[in-house]
Amino acid sequence: MIDYIIVGAGLAGISFAELALKNDKKVIVFDNDSQNSSRIAGGLYNPVILKRFTEVWDAENQLKEMADFYDSLKDNFSVTFDNRLPIYRKFFSIEEQNNWFLASDKKLLSPFLSTTIKFSNYKGINAPYGYGEVLQTGYVDTALLLQYYREFLRKSGMFCNEVFNYSALSFTTDEVEYNGAKAKHIIFAEGFGLHNNPYFNFLPLDGTKGELFIIKAPDLAIDVIVNTSVFILPLGDGLFKVGATYNWKDKTDLPTEGGRMELLERIQEIINCDFEVIEHFAGVRPTVRDRRPLVGTHDVYPQLHILNGLGTRGVMLGPSMAKTLYNHIEYKMPLQPEINWVRFLKKFKK
Repeated sequence: MIDYIIVGAGLAGISFAELALKNDKKVIVFDNDSQNSSRIAGGLYNPVILKRFTEVWDAENQLKEMADFYDSLKDNFSVTFDNRLPIYRKFFSIEEQNNWFLASDKKLLSPFLSTTIKFSNYKGINAPYGYGEVLQTGYVDTALLLQYYREFLRKSGMFCNEVFNYSALSFTTDEVEYNGAKAKHIIFAEGFGLHNNPYFNFLPLDGTKGELFIIKAPDLAIDVIVNTSVFILPLGDGLFKVGATYNWKDKTDLPTEGGRMELLERIQEIINCDFEVIEHFAGVRPTVRDRRPLVGTHDVYPQLHILNGLGTRGVMLGPSMAKTLYNHIEYKMPLQPEINWVRFLKKFKK
């Protein structure tokens, strides 16, 4: 008997798998590489929405859970996935400096915003108004994490690289059967692939396409993440990850000329040195209209559960939402109304 079949091996799926395994549960994970948003993500974590100077929902708890999660994986694999690095918000005016100080006085933001303007003289960037430093930030190397974790699952006989066939499910009172295998629960964590899921595809998972670059800029010397309209993340050896765009209409994972031009324009607003685009890639983030995750148990089939809608903050949300769902299933702990998928039940389910 399998405790959990997990559909999707992105950040949501592996977060739940790791938690279940730590609690001595038997799991099997299905993934067919149809969704790449976790793998190509920038991987940044930041407790502040810098565009509006507001706190990320439940930021303090998310930061704690993610630190425990990635530290544990570091111990397991002897590999560092979580790279703690400051985020510097480049200021373009005195007014932006003043807005920063006003935000840093807010109770929910004060733990995350430094009140000292940084006047670091970085080669390749002209910043006469300095930078504001966001605290408790960094990035997770999501591609490396998924590579290691999927290989661990394969070697342990817990990974199936195939399309999950929803029509092959059958139900009893306490179990669900899939192709002859019996399980207590199924966790659907397919990201934007949720649209193919007949049990939850009515939910308003819109998806936003994001495009990113890897650039080579030998004359750019930064040891922090610089963030304005895009982020510039140092990778070493003169390479930088840059992103990301937001497109709510295009649902493909193909890079576009429009995305390319937008990123080029924004990079040139930040740096004043030459650079070369080495790689251009895209993915569709699983985002929800109200910008909250989709978590919980199916209203008809109690063996089916959803863990989705992590959007742009998967590295922060994944561990905490996985723990929340696990505790809900195993210990009947109630879900917060703002993340429970049933908030959309009356409006969207026919």
